[in-house]
Amino acid sequence: MADIVKEKSVSGGSVESVVPGDEGEEKFKSTHHILFYKRQRAKHGLRYCASLDTLALTERGASLEVFEAKSKERLLLQIWAVQNGTVRVAIDELQPIKPRYKVVDVLVGEPRCEQLRIEWRRAGCVSLTWGPGQHQVRVSASPFCLEVVCEEEVIVTLNPKGRLCFETLQDPPRPYSSLHEDEEDPLGLWQENFKQFRDIKANGPSSVGIDLSLHGFTNVYGLPEHADSLRLKDTSGSEPYRLYNLDVFGYKINRRLGLYGSVPLLVAHKPDRTLGVFWLNASETLVDLQYSNHEEGDNGPTVKWSRLSPETNVSWVSESGQIDCFLLLGPSPAQVFSQYAQLTGYQALPPLFSLGYHQCRWSYDDEEDVKSVDAGFDLHAIPYDVIWLDIDHTERKRYFTWDSKLFPNPIDMQLHLQRKKRKLVVINDPHIKADPHWPFFFAARDGHHFVNDRDGNVYYGTCWPGNSCYLDFSSSRTRSWYASQFSFDKYKGSTESLFVWNDMNEPSVFNGPEQTMPKDAVHCGGWEHRDLHNLYGFFQHMATVEGLITRSGGLERPFVLSRSFFAGSQRMGAIWTGDNIATWEYLKISIPMLLSLSITGIHFSGADVGGFWQDPDPELLVRWYQAGALQPFFRGHSAKQTKRREPWLFGDTVTSAVRSAIQQRYYLLPYWYTLFHLAHTSALPPTRPLWVEFPKETETFIMDNQYMIGSALLACPVTDPGVTEVKVFLPGSDELWYNVSSGEQHRGGGTLTLPVTLETVPLFQRGGTVVSRRTGCGSCTAELQLHPFTLTVALASEGNAEGMLYLDDGHSFNYRDKKQFSLRTFTLWSGRLTSSCAAEEGNFISDGKLESVVILGQKKVNKQPTVNSAAGKTTVKFQFEPEQAMLKLTDLNLGIHTDWEIII
Repeated sequence: MADIVKEKSVSGGSVESVVPGDEGEEKFKSTHHILFYKRQRAKHGLRYCASLDTLALTERGASLEVFEAKSKERLLLQIWAVQNGTVRVAIDELQPIKPRYKVVDVLVGEPRCEQLRIEWRRAGCVSLTWGPGQHQVRVSASPFCLEVVCEEEVIVTLNPKGRLCFETLQDPPRPYSSLHEDEEDPLGLWQENFKQFRDIKANGPSSVGIDLSLHGFTNVYGLPEHADSLRLKDTSGSEPYRLYNLDVFGYKINRRLGLYGSVPLLVAHKPDRTLGVFWLNASETLVDLQYSNHEEGDNGPTVKWSRLSPETNVSWVSESGQIDCFLLLGPSPAQVFSQYAQLTGYQALPPLFSLGYHQCRWSYDDEEDVKSVDAGFDLHAIPYDVIWLDIDHTERKRYFTWDSKLFPNPIDMQLHLQRKKRKLVVINDPHIKADPHWPFFFAARDGHHFVNDRDGNVYYGTCWPGNSCYLDFSSSRTRSWYASQFSFDKYKGSTESLFVWNDMNEPSVFNGPEQTMPKDAVHCGGWEHRDLHNLYGFFQHMATVEGLITRSGGLERPFVLSRSFFAGSQRMGAIWTGDNIATWEYLKISIPMLLSLSITGIHFSGADVGGFWQDPDPELLVRWYQAGALQPFFRGHSAKQTKRREPWLFGDTVTSAVRSAIQQRYYLLPYWYTLFHLAHTSALPPTRPLWVEFPKETETFIMDNQYMIGSALLACPVTDPGVTEVKVFLPGSDELWYNVSSGEQHRGGGTLTLPVTLETVPLFQRGGTVVSRRTGCGSCTAELQLHPFTLTVALASEGNAEGMLYLDDGHSFNYRDKKQFSLRTFTLWSGRLTSSCAAEEGNFISDGKLESVVILGQKKVNKQPTVNSAAGKTTVKFQFEPEQAMLKLTDLNLGIHTDWEIII
């Protein structure tokens, strides 16, 4: 029997949200329902050729015509060499009857390009190069294919199997409104039906597709969001990876169904190279992968292939838009991450409080409930920074309002939290209750801020408030209007300590096809929803961030969590993996899901701790807190149908274990904050698959149960019930690893069997690194900053170590606008630990003090340690434990932002 969550709407009907146990995935399409994909797969006879005599070079790139041999349809191929190692290839109609949709606002600007030149011409082929000539793009005429060559090795081939298919726009044979619902259109050219829904296609068939071969690669990652393994699976004979943002409650595991967000970035890796393929298209997209090893012969006059050449064949198909493909040539993982960030932007630097722990529930009942939960954390000495309110805090589910009975004094409630240096987050969804008596609704309607249906009228769908309209965030005018609603004079009851949660923004439409907006709905500029569906949540996220920044006069960093996302969402803030379930399988899958997001630029991400739906047993809850504390975004969340789940409700043992996990998170926040600085400035992910740090170690290529936090810490959360030991792979035969809890040293290059209890969190520090912590945590991040610092120095086998610490005020843009930041480098070399400035332009002066240093792997101490600082030379109090090879230096009282040297 299906379980249905029913929410009473004010209009008298009921709003139904489907939960596990009902029709489930039957409401979502599989590939046999997706007719544009079936058309693409059926078109085997197409043969495109390149007209090399139309090649034209400009200062920015090159262009030439491509035509289909039978139909003579002509396309425009454009090639650019983007600075810093990226090749961009775009294909559009040469003379379209109307423009095709081109994705906007995802790229941070028009990429800077290098001038191409012709390296050589031969019969049926031309080679282009640029810069010093280490890369080439080679275009073959018949059949058309394009090769990217790096140092005489073919890295990527476009259209190797002739899968290029470009459906050109057409005028309808007669007005689409006259098409009959029962009229046959089995190919879905002008209309198609799914269940009771009819999709009318104003432009007819418009899909695009092409295949690529990634030579030498047999490990491919990325393409979030899917509840699947980190390494993408071969899709031969099975479902492709679908990129189509959907509200999938209690999504099934090990499936390729599109979930809440999409990043069309694929990352391939082999021991000597990492490669990225970024497909800039916001319509529904399906990706097929095939891993293969096959025989290869000679491939041209200068490029030789090995006789046995592994490769990955990738096929992209999108419903509409253009082909706009970026090939990120690396060659290192860090270079691929940087190349992608230069296109779509770097991770926003979050305010420090948002890296603390967040307590959320659907829903806290009223102001007294909020204050009671807040007091509970203090009573049980568990730090936290933010409490969250779901839809029930509003007046009849009208956003920007407060329920006058449950939350009659929202400002007083926020001031109560502010006195404890804590924040409030409230939900704000994109559907607007269709209430003509609500000023917000008629202002949006009269201002033409809503999405229209295909007939040009305002589109109505059903969501939590009942009958609703949906803001058209694709319009910059609407985004600005929406952003203005967050001003204090308009959003009554809000304060500067209120931040925002964008949910249901795929968008979720309870009575829509696949529980989302119809593809033939119409946005600003006349674009169909099918063209930009995957951008909808991205645009709301953008507008909300703009609203919070504007609210502060441009001074304060915002915090906005979004469920839906696209490439570039990292510029706005955080996302999470949606409505998971309280089972061990969902805890386990959260790790590869978050790693997939991490390597595709979405660094500030997390999963609902404890599982949103159903009730976790105490052991699962503890293990999930331990895992969540080692992931970028750390929030406990649960549905109203579940039992209350505050950490102190499960007995002293659970409370103690959860407290310890959260406290350890707070102690480590200086390191996390430094990692987010690196993400913000260099695109290095705070959490990384092992292969990112150990790119030549093939054993790591399929591992997704453990990962690196920065370059210094290796985490292996316990994700199985009742275990008394776990196996941890410690990479690097020349590496040393130190158990964070005990300081015990282990050599890398093998698997360690580690005994565990309920309190054990497997975490190892890599030799050769320095990790910064606070010595205490207080009740929140504001109190955390009152505690001094400690450094843990883990020696490499050579006896050296290095690490960094980033500091600023933790909340404003002064680090950017006034250079008020401090970046320190700590280096231990030849028995001397030094603190030096790593960025001279930074002028932030911290009052923080370094209290202690712990050196792991220190085998002997031959003399009294001393310190040289601005105060002069003094001896250092120390404790040496030779059996543990651990040296502790205490009572240092050194300025954390100053230069000093400790001689050991």
